[in-house]
Amino acid sequence: MSDATRRIPVIVGVGQVNDRTEDTSAALDSLGLMEAAVRAADDDACGGWLTRLDSLAIVEQISMPELGDVSAPLAARLDVVPRICYRSALPSGDSPIRLLNEAANRIGTGEVSVAAVVGGEALRTAARRAAAAPGGGTLTYNAVRARSMRKSPRYQQRYGLVAPVDVYPLYENACRAVYGQTLDQGQEESAAIWSRFSQVAAANPAAWLRTAMSTEEIRTVSRSNRLIAFPYCKLMVANSSVNQGAAFIVTSLSEALARGIAEDRLIYVGQGAAAHEDSDVLARATFAESPSMAVSLKRALERNALSLEDLDFVELYSCFPCVPKMARRVIGWPLQKPATVSGGLTFGGGPVGNYMSHAVASMVAQLRNDGRNGLLFANGGLATNNHSIALSRRPFAPGSHPQDFDCQIEADALRVTAPSIDENYLGRATIETYTVLYDRDGGPRQGVVVARSPRGARFLAKVPATDSATLRWLTGGAEEPVGSSGVATLAEDGDTVWRL
Repeated sequence: MSDATRRIPVIVGVGQVNDRTEDTSAALDSLGLMEAAVRAADDDACGGWLTRLDSLAIVEQISMPELGDVSAPLAARLDVVPRICYRSALPSGDSPIRLLNEAANRIGTGEVSVAAVVGGEALRTAARRAAAAPGGGTLTYNAVRARSMRKSPRYQQRYGLVAPVDVYPLYENACRAVYGQTLDQGQEESAAIWSRFSQVAAANPAAWLRTAMSTEEIRTVSRSNRLIAFPYCKLMVANSSVNQGAAFIVTSLSEALARGIAEDRLIYVGQGAAAHEDSDVLARATFAESPSMAVSLKRALERNALSLEDLDFVELYSCFPCVPKMARRVIGWPLQKPATVSGGLTFGGGPVGNYMSHAVASMVAQLRNDGRNGLLFANGGLATNNHSIALSRRPFAPGSHPQDFDCQIEADALRVTAPSIDENYLGRATIETYTVLYDRDGGPRQGVVVARSPRGARFLAKVPATDSATLRWLTGGAEEPVGSSGVATLAEDGDTVWRL
């Protein structure tokens, strides 16, 4: 066996944990979830791997910021001293796949022999503790929005675009117009994808919500399925009210065989491809596509010599419907086939940056049971970061690792120039995309319009909750608002307001 063959990276163990403990004082925190998950991964690999750990990589958690960097504390709990011990730069949805790719590269160079990747989020417990605190009130604490609010105020935040749930609908509405869909058709596609997610979750013991739901249940607005940000209702967005942890152990083929792991339990790690958009959503050329997403997906398939027909399973990141909608169009994945092996972030669970660790674990379990090849696509930030990688029951080409997974130059070459920003523009303009944000009682809080001036400059405008006529028109579906004209005027508070 050559050095290149001996150093082929394989996943030998996976673990997932759901903590539903009602007593918040007894519930696991993020660190506890990580420990439980990585020990479960060790058990899945027949035990004894943690004592030989060379690398321990943590997906940054946000539910309990007081814990800080938990990589060293986790190593201490596991009673190990790995030579490489670190956390991801961000709690981003692509972080687990980036950490997997880094682990595979280190295995490929021989730098490490055994690597573990793990993450955990106690979001449910954090919300309950915040509610129980003096003045806490109801269970309204949202760790994702709280983290976003700690950032310095920016132009888009003044207009209500704070958290991911405020921003992703801009992609949804822009894409629907480009796809030539009516509002009803766009909602039907979202609900069809999500219904299949719920069916996968119902059969997945590691999923948080295990009830299969119909397309009609998912798209119908009700008290239990309230509107969040148009056109998304509760059953179409990531479910962060979870306590979940997931981990996986990566080693070399030679190490796995030497330790007696059966070949039918080995899952081979392929090459990855990563690229990102500008972190400022208003600095992007369009809301109707993502060049970095397209490059990430296409290059991952190409580098692993895979075609659409070779894929038995995919995990297309699903914080909001616009992401798997765009991704499935890039690779040609049919609507009739589930775009998840885990259940998606609504039903499988939405533990912020660590969902794709659950997807890796579920993909490994699925491939061990059936099929040959799987594709994992991760998205993070505000439709910003993209990282794709392939897994298989069969070896990829020897010498595939280490590899340079950075495809940014290619993505940048495909990107056209973004429009300029004119924060002070007033007058006639055209809607580029939009959304309406809702309160917890289901009433509209305000509309947000991204518009273009006659000279092409981009700007933001609000639609006050009192302007019921404009809000009804934006959400009614009788006409397509994208591409329509209106007037930007100045409000008494100094912000720009959109009028029909």
